[in-house]
Amino acid sequence: MTEQEETGVSLYLVPTPIGNLKDITIRAIEVLKAVDVILAEDTRTTGKLLKHLEIQRPLQSYHIFNEHKTVEKLVERMKKGEVMALVSDAGTPGISDPGFLLIRAAKESDLIVNCLPGATAFVPALVNSGLPNDRFTFEGFLPHKKGRKTRIESLMEESRTMIFYESTHRLMKTLEQLSEAFGPDRMASVSRELTKLYEENVRGTLAELVIYYKENPIKGEIVLVVQGK
Repeated sequence: MTEQEETGVSLYLVPTPIGNLKDITIRAIEVLKAVDVILAEDTRTTGKLLKHLEIQRPLQSYHIFNEHKTVEKLVERMKKGEVMALVSDAGTPGISDPGFLLIRAAKESDLIVNCLPGATAFVPALVNSGLPNDRFTFEGFLPHKKGRKTRIESLMEESRTMIFYESTHRLMKTLEQLSEAFGPDRMASVSRELTKLYEENVRGTLAELVIYYKENPIKGEIVLVVQGK
């Protein structure tokens, strides 16, 4: 009897490696091999991972641009007995990635959802930052335009360590805005390309990080950790 038949799980949320492909769990591999269909943020990216793992299962696209249209149909299929796994391009589904709408709809339909433990970028960035990690707030991506200043201002009195995701072309803007709002002497850490060959973690004040990244433009996925007030 398969794990799905034993537990009645309809939807598995399966974290995938954020860089190093060895960071996938044995259980995640077993689930991906057993489900009826794998819902992928980008079927090309997931296809490469499945090929590496020698897994051959049907793939279906599920991303931020089609999730509103597909949720109801996917839930109906699960009600009829299909077992699905949801994966994002990297990390845990639902963490700054599509997934929330499907998870909510599945639970509202009394379907069993099971989230596997596994890779996510903000935990290693937080622990490696050297900043307090007993209490923290995950802020994800700041708004690109509308509401950005308001969000930053709302965090000016935040005492917990703050974690942000950021793109390379907005990092300088974010560091400068946070420096202006929180003060240039606030400690912070920038982590990029976590678990990959060129992983880098740079720690300093916000002012020091602004200077550093003006002189050292970067590429790759970024996690910014900022000390609380």
